[in-house]
Amino acid sequence: MKQVINLKAFPNFLKHESAGGIILFFCVVISLIIANTPLGIGFNNLLETQIGFNTESVHLEYSLALWINDGLMAIFFLLVGLEIKRELVEGELASPKKAALPIICALGGALIPAAIYMFLNNDTPTANGWGIPMATDIAFALAVITMLGKTVPASLKIFLAALAIVDDLLAILVIALFYSSDLDFTYLAYAGAILLLLVLFNYFGVKSIVFYLIPGVFIWYFVHHSGIHATIAGVLTALTLPTTPDAIESPLEKLEHILTKPVNFLIIPVFALANTNIRFEAGMIEGIFSSLGMGIILGLIIGKPVGILLLSWLSVKGKICQLPQGAKWIHIVGVGLLAGIGFTMSIFIALLSFADPDLISIAKFAILTASVLSGGIGFILLKMTGRKQSLS
Repeated sequence: MKQVINLKAFPNFLKHESAGGIILFFCVVISLIIANTPLGIGFNNLLETQIGFNTESVHLEYSLALWINDGLMAIFFLLVGLEIKRELVEGELASPKKAALPIICALGGALIPAAIYMFLNNDTPTANGWGIPMATDIAFALAVITMLGKTVPASLKIFLAALAIVDDLLAILVIALFYSSDLDFTYLAYAGAILLLLVLFNYFGVKSIVFYLIPGVFIWYFVHHSGIHATIAGVLTALTLPTTPDAIESPLEKLEHILTKPVNFLIIPVFALANTNIRFEAGMIEGIFSSLGMGIILGLIIGKPVGILLLSWLSVKGKICQLPQGAKWIHIVGVGLLAGIGFTMSIFIALLSFADPDLISIAKFAILTASVLSGGIGFILLKMTGRKQSLS
């Protein structure tokens, strides 16, 4: 009998929740290989290729790397913004009681790593990188916890997702407030006027997604030229889309469904491919033990779980909120470690923090090291906890 090729294997793989994380990891490995072979120079030249056009009134000619980091990532943040709004309306952030724990934990998981970094880098040329260990990579963190399957409570994944969403919102605010150049208030006024138009569209019940996305492109252009990082335009646009708490698919949910696969299987992997091309050179290992490297590594591996555990313990003991259903304190430690997978967002902030390519390389290598260690330790801890509970 002939063996029939399983044509459903690849589509089934794409439907699996961890597929995006696997592809992302694959792109990281490919990028590292390219960077450390003769292909690295050609790849860097490709990223520096200028694309677009300029006229007297329109300026849209940038390098491929900038289009990826400012253009494609705006779409990523559009999806993040949609998730944030949906959670605010009908999900884990829909009420103060539901939102309390992930919000409080996200604050602890952002402030403690930043404090550790600043303690090690205060009054140094690398002090501006304090935002790097604050961020959590939603895609990787959720991919890891999804691979744990039923060995962890289902509520833990929801908790991690909500925490990561709030964490990303904090990272977006940090980028907008602290990692933006000189502001042009004229361009900001233009962006604000268009944003107000979108709010009016929402108020008067305009349902067509096109009426939000096309003005959203103009918001991106004006925000980009205002000096604030353009990715914030994606979140601002997302927050204006209409949604409802009922079962009927809203414009927001429709767009979220449209964007999920392109973002997970194309945009984030392309970003990883373009930004993790770290060439291993003499002195890089020493760089890990510098104040920059240790600030990032200790911030993500220690600061994240300590901040999340400390703030969750205080809020639960203070009866402000309660642990996720079926979760124990050891689970919160594991989630804190998974939140230490900074990766995409941390690299993104590192690119905004430094102009020196050597510092960027050290930061990327430290982020990669910390993310692998934190994610690996978190996975093993949660896996072992799940096994012990199943045997008891």
